[in-house]
Amino acid sequence: MLSIPVNLPLPRSPRLVTTLPGERARALVERDRAVTSPSYTRDYPLVVARGQGCMLEDVDGNVFLDLTAGIAVTATGHCHPEVVQAIQAQSANLLHMSGTDFYYEPMVELAEKLAVKAPFPGKARIFFSNSGAESNEGAIKLARYHTGRNLIVAFLGAFHGRTYGAMSLTGSKTVQRANFGSLLPGVTHIPYGTHTSLDYLEQQLFTTLLPANEVAAIVVEPIQGEGGYIVPEDGFLPRIREICDKHGILMIVDEVQSGMGRTGKLFAVQHWHVMPDIVTTAKGIASGLPLGAIIARSHIMTWQPGSHATTFGGNPVACAAGIATLRLLENGLMENATRMGEILQAGLFKLHQRFPRLSSPRGKGLMVAVDLFDEVGNFDKELRDRFLQAAFYRGLLLLGCGKSAIRFCPPLVIDSEQIQIALDIIAKILAEIIE
Repeated sequence: MLSIPVNLPLPRSPRLVTTLPGERARALVERDRAVTSPSYTRDYPLVVARGQGCMLEDVDGNVFLDLTAGIAVTATGHCHPEVVQAIQAQSANLLHMSGTDFYYEPMVELAEKLAVKAPFPGKARIFFSNSGAESNEGAIKLARYHTGRNLIVAFLGAFHGRTYGAMSLTGSKTVQRANFGSLLPGVTHIPYGTHTSLDYLEQQLFTTLLPANEVAAIVVEPIQGEGGYIVPEDGFLPRIREICDKHGILMIVDEVQSGMGRTGKLFAVQHWHVMPDIVTTAKGIASGLPLGAIIARSHIMTWQPGSHATTFGGNPVACAAGIATLRLLENGLMENATRMGEILQAGLFKLHQRFPRLSSPRGKGLMVAVDLFDEVGNFDKELRDRFLQAAFYRGLLLLGCGKSAIRFCPPLVIDSEQIQIALDIIAKILAEIIE
């Protein structure tokens, strides 16, 4: 096992000391290929040893600027000292006791803090899970339990997870559904983000195929994540709220990727002043530890003991990390996400003006994306994938999403200097692969 002195600070910009991947990385990739599931989606051969803030070091000593945050997870940056301290302190006292059957303070404290921050008026209750998919699974069950209805409306392009219920809501890629047989019945998908799609729901589906009084919930991402970081029309989310109120339908907002300060607000739905009935979250909630939550209005979360439970959800160590994460978000990181997002979008817009095959940026806070097009204006996935590879080989970590989008979801501790470093690298790559 490679031993790296964790107390040494990492540089604030990429530093490549070997060819990529290095010798140790190549060896570990080969070991991995022999024993792990081929279903994992690895974009490039990055083998991480340690991280600090927005920087990652691989097993060969190469340092990368990370604009992925482990897929929007490490909200406070890699190994934030306050999060690490909270984890270490809790680990020395209690690792596990299962909040389903017993009580411990970190779980109660985090639930209290989330209930106060719920994006709707009145009292809230919290169910803790281990992931976003689990949170969405539970939200389906809760909606059906509370309403006594069976049908659910979801959106094309959505991603809600890969377990069976969550996958039934997902409408992102056929590979996520192919060869898995029948999914959860009663789910109908419509196009995302426009009034036209909601016209279709109300004027066509509700009058022909989908009785509104049998719909338990409409499940929506306030900004679609894997679907391409798609920001809806301004009136889209408020109108969903109106439709739900009109027909007694629950509005479930999936904030797994967009929540926990990523867009400059704790929950992205707050940009539109919309108050949902149920919120699902995970990813950034514990800045690296597995934790998710269902946040629901108290009069909705009334299921009886034993109707839904979990062994590990609300683990005391993960909850301690979540408490530290919320404190850091409230003490400046959400404001930083807003400021740095504006700088990032301004820089990307300048690159769009120079390279028209790069789209104008979209997003809120540090949830930003651009698309790459071919010469005639079609989405160019192949070019996007070439771009991601080129970025890796220059020490910049990025991910794709949507049809040909590059997503920017860095740790919320990123600063303007690091954003400019990233923009400079991006400019060089575009000049090389497009001009």
